[in-house]
Amino acid sequence: MKISDLFEVKYGVNMELSNCEIVDNNDVNGINFVARTASNNGVVAKVARIDGIEPQKAGTLSCAAGGSVLSTFLQTEPYYSGRDLYVLSPKKEMSIQEKLYWCMVIRSNAYRFNYGRQANKVLANIEIPDKVPEWVLKTKINLVSTNIKEKTDEIHIENWKEFKLGGKDGLFRFENCKCGNAGELDAGDDIFYIGAKKNDNGVMKKVAYNEQLVTAGNCIIFICDGQGSVGYTNYMDRDFIGSTTLTVGRNKNLNKYNALFLVTVLDLEKPKYSYGRKYRKHIQEVIIKLPATKEGKPDYKYMENYIKSLPYSDRI
Repeated sequence: MKISDLFEVKYGVNMELSNCEIVDNNDVNGINFVARTASNNGVVAKVARIDGIEPQKAGTLSCAAGGSVLSTFLQTEPYYSGRDLYVLSPKKEMSIQEKLYWCMVIRSNAYRFNYGRQANKVLANIEIPDKVPEWVLKTKINLVSTNIKEKTDEIHIENWKEFKLGGKDGLFRFENCKCGNAGELDAGDDIFYIGAKKNDNGVMKKVAYNEQLVTAGNCIIFICDGQGSVGYTNYMDRDFIGSTTLTVGRNKNLNKYNALFLVTVLDLEKPKYSYGRKYRKHIQEVIIKLPATKEGKPDYKYMENYIKSLPYSDRI
């Protein structure tokens, strides 16, 4: 079966974001502008409604034929579409589960295309499975919305101050995680086992509780050894069992919002470390830049409010 057998494939309204009036994300009258990007469901801004130009309908799929080719998303709100963006309208009634499945299927063909080989001419004829697997129909989907209550100023990095991670006046008090052999952990569903990886917040599996190996939560996890992820960080809000390849940093000012700000900044250090250059040997001396108060201290409240101002922060 081809995409065109299941969807009506039409070119979008082909708008340029530069010709639109960008409005605040909180503007209830704003329209999502969807472009050829693979992130944020394709949405790059909210813009003012334009007289005489109707937005694409909610419930359709947006599909990039250029840029991030075949980035395909279910749009749950009306939207304007940018260049080289196609709108896929189901020819029959479909559940959300089915639409999300077809987004995944279409995206899986992206390896066949690139910036020099776009999908404009062939999109409608791309082959897809003849039916939806049974497990898709049984999957429960909960769509979420966001209700942003705060707004912070734009970031001005030139005003940030330098802070050392370790030492007497450093940002963190460090300690190492305790599990040297994950294979010896008992099977269970009590507590997360965290390993040396960035994805999935480092979670490898759930295991049985072992008091001697537990590390307390509300900390930033530094990946200090291992393949591929050395130099990355994660934030863990709850107690866990961690690999000895991990070091955790504690700060009494940490909460789930400013910690996510810190993790984003700390991850900029990643290129400096590798399997051959361990993070743990240098971690105490690392210096990063952060927003600062008038007294020259880290501005944790600013960091918290900035994260709270972002879309879907109320879902953290």
